[in-house]
Amino acid sequence: MRHRVRGRSLGRNASHRKAMFRNMAVSLITSVRTGESDEYGSPKVAGRIITTTAKAKELRPFIEKLITMARKSRALQQQADELKISAEKNSDEWREWRKSEGWQSWNQAQAPVLAMRRRAFSALRDNEAVDVLFDELAERFESRDGGYTRIVKLAKPRLGDAGQQALIEFVGVHDRVATKSAAPVVVSDEEASSEGSASEEPVADEVAPGGDEPELKAEGDDEQAEEEKKTE
Repeated sequence: MRHRVRGRSLGRNASHRKAMFRNMAVSLITSVRTGESDEYGSPKVAGRIITTTAKAKELRPFIEKLITMARKSRALQQQADELKISAEKNSDEWREWRKSEGWQSWNQAQAPVLAMRRRAFSALRDNEAVDVLFDELAERFESRDGGYTRIVKLAKPRLGDAGQQALIEFVGVHDRVATKSAAPVVVSDEEASSEGSASEEPVADEVAPGGDEPELKAEGDDEQAEEEKKTE
């Protein structure tokens, strides 16, 4: 029984799963930068890969933990940059600052940033993916607390074994904007009755300028004229 055994084995041992998730994470992260190029083998859509549904669900927490670590590193990097001077490296001013307590403060503030980059590199083993993670993705999701990716199931199964496919992508680029239709105008009964009475009012005959008013005939004039014609 697999009680308290977390995650999916996916038909692989532990080392194989670790290598597979590493390769998939690198492919997803680097597609953000190489997605717009026309080179052979480049992804069609930036920040998106297609895989099976089970693999996408297992890859999602692996990716989002790295992005959260990059976000924390960005905040610490901004604090460390405030302690750094703008002097050129190996200049006299820089060497004096290097011996002062200001450098010690900057070094202590910079240490956790470097540690996080090393942790990310140990998980990805790819320099380009680490650069994209800490430079682009950390800036994009700076004000977002979790939920950096989405999984969308595809209707078309995989060719060969008919496995259910899904795409995993970063949010914020291909988001669908929900549009609401305008609500119908509700007319009250009083307004409807007032509009109906206004439409039933008789319209006076128009009189041409300078002309005579039309003659009004009594109701019985037409009947008398018809009787006289019959008697003739």
